[in-house]
This record gives sequence, C-alpha cells and structure tokens, in this order.
Amino acid sequence: MEMVQIEIPQHLVQATRLTIPELRRELAITLFQQGRLSFGKAREMAGMDFWAFQQLLGSRGIPPHYDLAEYEADLQTIREMADE
Repeated sequence: MEMVQIEIPQHLVQATRLTIPELRRELAITLFQQGRLSFGKAREMAGMDFWAFQQLLGSRGIPPHYDLAEYEADLQTIREMADE
C-alpha cells in the first residue's frame, strides 16, 4: 500500500493539543461526515476497528450513513487487503 505524508508545522499540531493519532481520527471523522470517505475508509484512516469507530461516531451524534455503495467499496477494500 502506497502512503502519502502530510506536513503540518509542529506549532500548529501543538496548538490543537491533539496527538498525531487523534488528528488522524478527527480528519477521518470530518471526511466521513462530509461524505468524502465511506465508513470503512474513514475507520481505516482513523486506525480503529469497526465497533470502536462506530462507537466514536455515536458518541458525537454522527449517524452511520452506510449505504450499498459503501458496503461494496468496503468489500473491495477487504479483498485488496487480503491480496497483500
């Protein structure tokens, strides 16, 4: 799997008072809320398992807008991960 790095100045990271994993989770949640990432992709970005990510979304009142297309995309991701 190819990785992409994002550079964020240290003073901005410090200003958020979040760790790098917390920043990744916040980005994943935001992109999921905006409909830019499926549940599975957002969960993957957040580095969380299915239930933990679902619980996190629920704790923030974010509904799981999970439709057939997202399910199929997640199945494809699982297949790709199995092939690695």
